[in-house]
Amino acid sequence: MDGSNPLGDFLRARRELVRPEEVGIGAGAGLRRVPGLRREEVALLAGISSDYYLRLEQGRDRNPSVQVLEALARVLRLDPDATAHLIRLGQGQGARRSTRSRISPPARVPVSIRQLIDGWPSNPAYVQTRFYDVVAVNTLAAALSPNYRTGVNLLEAVFLDPAEQTLRRDWDDMTEEGVASLRAHTGPAVNDSRLTQLVGELSVRSERFRRLWARHDVHPQRGHLVRLTHPQVGDIELQSNKLTIGGADGLILVVFHAEPGTRNAELLAILGSLTAAAQPTPQEDPRSAG
Repeated sequence: MDGSNPLGDFLRARRELVRPEEVGIGAGAGLRRVPGLRREEVALLAGISSDYYLRLEQGRDRNPSVQVLEALARVLRLDPDATAHLIRLGQGQGARRSTRSRISPPARVPVSIRQLIDGWPSNPAYVQTRFYDVVAVNTLAAALSPNYRTGVNLLEAVFLDPAEQTLRRDWDDMTEEGVASLRAHTGPAVNDSRLTQLVGELSVRSERFRRLWARHDVHPQRGHLVRLTHPQVGDIELQSNKLTIGGADGLILVVFHAEPGTRNAELLAILGSLTAAAQPTPQEDPRSAG
């Protein structure tokens, strides 16, 4: 994957997405053989030398100042999230030169969090790592999708499972947001072996993922509306919120809810009833009889 020079990879990808006319460069700038801006144009607009910018893209200068990075962000028309990502990449460059691939420690879900989500009969909820591996899930979440289960990677499921694409009416938007969110969650941790494995797998098996990952979009995923066509209750829309679990190595709690008093709330309640009815009846302890 593109991990040996993350700052240069990001600059190059974002440079190619900026149209010359967006930054005041007219059609008279000569024949253009590259998409987006040329390196020397980025350097000129950012107020740095072309040679210095070339060194940044090639990974030969790994200590850019915050001022330089902010100037580049303005030229590349980055939003605040992408600007923060660029600064994190730039500030972490020098330390990563000799960094070997590292392995994420096993995710440990706090017992209190497991108890919390299991005690929510009306709110689907699950816990994921920053790389979208599901590590805990409650019963109602599992009823929303068979891919809400421990051990599943949700990005792999969304990109590679046809049933998941059928389930999600907003599949195009979700895949785009998911990849941009993965970039945001990853930050400078490009040498993590789990990230390398995940990106490598999806790049081989999904052309859409390859295209989205190459864009280097960065957008932390916040609350958003999830639109599903569920096989049992039909079209349902739920609000999804992601909450970071403090002191849990980057684990994220995802909770769904429906607006009270709406048809979506009714459908979620119906799904909860169907799920409860499908659960095995606890066997009475014969010693408690009589």
